[in-house]
Amino acid sequence: MTAVADSTTTTWTLLKEVQQRAAIEGDGVAMRAKRLGIWQDITWNEYVDQVSLVGHALLALGLDTGDRVAIHSENRPEWLFGDLGINAIRGITVGLYPTNPAPEVAYLLADSGTRVLIAEDQEQVDKALAVEDQCPNLEWIVYLEPRGVASLDHPKLLGWQEFIDKGRAHREAYPDALNRIAHDAQPEDIVTLVYTSGTTGPPKGAMLSNANVEFASSVIVNGGGLYEPPPNPGDVILSYLPLCHVAERAVTTWTNAVSGAVVHFAESIDTVTTDLREVQPTLFFAVPRIWEKLKAGVEVRMGAASWIKKANYGLWMRVGRGIADSMLANGGEHTLWSRIRYAFGYVFLYRALRERVGLGKVRAAASAAAPISPEVLYFFFMMGVRINELYGMTENSAVATSNKRGRIKLGTVGEPHPGVEVVLAEGTGEILTRHPGNFMGYWNKPEATADTLDADGWLHTGDVGEWVDGTHLKIIDRIKDIIITAGGKNISPSELENSLKASPFIREAIVIGDQRPYLTVLIGIEEDTVGEWARARRIPYTTYRDLSEREEVLRLVQGIIAKTNEATARVENLRKFRMITKALDHEDGDLTATQKVKRSALTKTFGPLIDDMYSGADALPGGDQSDVIVVSRGEE
Repeated sequence: MTAVADSTTTTWTLLKEVQQRAAIEGDGVAMRAKRLGIWQDITWNEYVDQVSLVGHALLALGLDTGDRVAIHSENRPEWLFGDLGINAIRGITVGLYPTNPAPEVAYLLADSGTRVLIAEDQEQVDKALAVEDQCPNLEWIVYLEPRGVASLDHPKLLGWQEFIDKGRAHREAYPDALNRIAHDAQPEDIVTLVYTSGTTGPPKGAMLSNANVEFASSVIVNGGGLYEPPPNPGDVILSYLPLCHVAERAVTTWTNAVSGAVVHFAESIDTVTTDLREVQPTLFFAVPRIWEKLKAGVEVRMGAASWIKKANYGLWMRVGRGIADSMLANGGEHTLWSRIRYAFGYVFLYRALRERVGLGKVRAAASAAAPISPEVLYFFFMMGVRINELYGMTENSAVATSNKRGRIKLGTVGEPHPGVEVVLAEGTGEILTRHPGNFMGYWNKPEATADTLDADGWLHTGDVGEWVDGTHLKIIDRIKDIIITAGGKNISPSELENSLKASPFIREAIVIGDQRPYLTVLIGIEEDTVGEWARARRIPYTTYRDLSEREEVLRLVQGIIAKTNEATARVENLRKFRMITKALDHEDGDLTATQKVKRSALTKTFGPLIDDMYSGADALPGGDQSDVIVVSRGEE
């Protein structure tokens, strides 16, 4: 086996971390993936060997320092082999979301100037072949799964095994090639382009360097930036969010390499709840959408349980509220009395409930990438799962703030990490960060870079925040999403939307009201939970649209909105709503690849619905709440 990096180089690289771990525990398990339904071990030695073969294979194809290689695949070992193999030749990894449709694939490959694409299967290969004429730099398409592709006769196609064989032959002929390249590695080498989600325009490729990743991984793994207590070689991680996203790269690739925690690759994003129960990770990171889904799943199952199970659940979750209140008053730590109560509850409910959800062994959990309702976090505190809400973004390598153990403040994203400066801009309250993890700029977009990263090194995040007790940061909203009503009131839509989405029946909530006389909302239901609710009440339906338009469902949504209105000031009341009668989809342009709502696109798509909510005079201020919420079926 040939080493991937030269130990004499002084530049920190992720490659060196993996090689050094292999030198210490080469036969230890680095990751696990399912084959034919059985978990298969991959050791650190095997990891290093595969990275080496990928690096040599890329050299055999004629790639050089700085060349871009894209990976278009679900999470699997080959993603990591490819990522680090690309960096082994000082190349740049470009991650594509598995859900990227062909037009977005064309844009990303062309914008980055990708020379080689590693595509998972026929679906991704077909997308690339459909747009290859728009990608002038694309020379090779390496496919991982041969089914449906191996029989195609195309000069750019190359199977993974043939690709690896080229690497093996090149390594035999030039055994020191990677060592020589690695010896010249520099801190400012760009290791990856992480494309932004594109909520306000075409995605931009954020350039992250060796120095950025070194600082971020040190904070995330050793500084409590992601999990507290920090990860160690005995920990288990479930990898399921797209690896092209900076958060999952930090959770999977960086944490695995630096801490030695064992990565388990979920079979797909759709099977995450099943994989959670099977793997029972000790560390778990999830975006708010996943936490909301887990909470909704518990509530729906208990709604259909026997009266004895319902009674037991109700009793111990009431006890759980007291436990959560005690812990949160104590910075997230147990008091003696809360620990005693939790010990009894663990026997009668919490252990079984946590194991059923897949959080039975979780000792550290985190949420980030979007705002989350405090009610959702509180729910998991009730069963003994402490979730650390933190803050970061692609442009600062996912590093800014987090709640520290013993100092958790629910509803905030915590305190700045050591070595991280965070300030709020005068007048706007925009959050600015400065630290060694701030990105190198946007690929081939100097003007956009200058708008985001100023001459003094401050990253302008585009988020509005405020300090809580002078120590903890609270995110108000994106600057561009703040609603200014016709009456001049500034309103954060995300707080209202998160309140609605805390319900297990609401999947999407888009608050409207900029330059309007009052607030309204577009509602998308959670089909699984609303469907279960309807079946329990023998309410017939056929499709998503049919379910959304049922009178009973409209009344259900009306009640959820009324509850949210009760907790808000009059000016923040939602006066009308309309149902979105189709599930929002990335390929339709409704969502980004990270499942963030494209507000501008939706206001165009559902313009008639929005106009309808402001066309009448039945939602004027001053009426009773039951009058101002107008139940209506929407039209696409």
